[in-house]
Amino acid sequence: MSANKYKHHYQDGGPCDLPVGKVVCVGLNYAAHVKEMASKPTVEPMLFIKPPAALTPLADPLFIPEGLGSVHFETELAILIGSELSHCGEAEVPDAIAGLGVALDLTLRDLQTQLREAGHPWEKAKGWDGACPVSPFVRPDVLPDLQNIQLKLEQNGEVKQNGNTSRMLTPVLPLIAYMSRFFSLSPGDVILTGTPEGVGPLRPGDELLVSLDEALITRISDIRVR
Repeated sequence: MSANKYKHHYQDGGPCDLPVGKVVCVGLNYAAHVKEMASKPTVEPMLFIKPPAALTPLADPLFIPEGLGSVHFETELAILIGSELSHCGEAEVPDAIAGLGVALDLTLRDLQTQLREAGHPWEKAKGWDGACPVSPFVRPDVLPDLQNIQLKLEQNGEVKQNGNTSRMLTPVLPLIAYMSRFFSLSPGDVILTGTPEGVGPLRPGDELLVSLDEALITRISDIRVR
């Protein structure tokens, strides 16, 4: 699904006229995930970008690219930006948050490993069309404590990821302020805040249940190769 078909929307059905923008992501933002990836903690947040065409509705069929190796799920708190942020301080961030959702940072893991070993950027492994399935958004007041939100993913009835945003190495507000030093954040941009441990491969026929506390629960039962 391309960016001109995807549109942001709220779970309560209210209008969301924000344009579809880029997705700014952080890697290795949970210590247990750093360990499972056999990586080292970074001194500063490690940022990368997915283009608008990566966005697709979480409830739609998920497509695994054919012939490019294993695709892993990474469950993340997603932040919808509602107003411009550039070189901002932490105190400016809350008023710019238009919604909270849950997203999958889909990753071509074999390709990412090859790129990392070669010292090349990750974009091909992270930014392909449909690589960022995202739920509808809830209003910020539905989940007022950004650092106490439970992220959970079940695969075929088995809990694979079950983490809390309290365990982030860089919390949400300083993370977004840091991002704004390098990339102006515009209305309609989406921030992905990192994944807890338990990431793993997707396969056609899998059934997923992805949740953000009790505020957002999405069932995915159509995973295809394309």
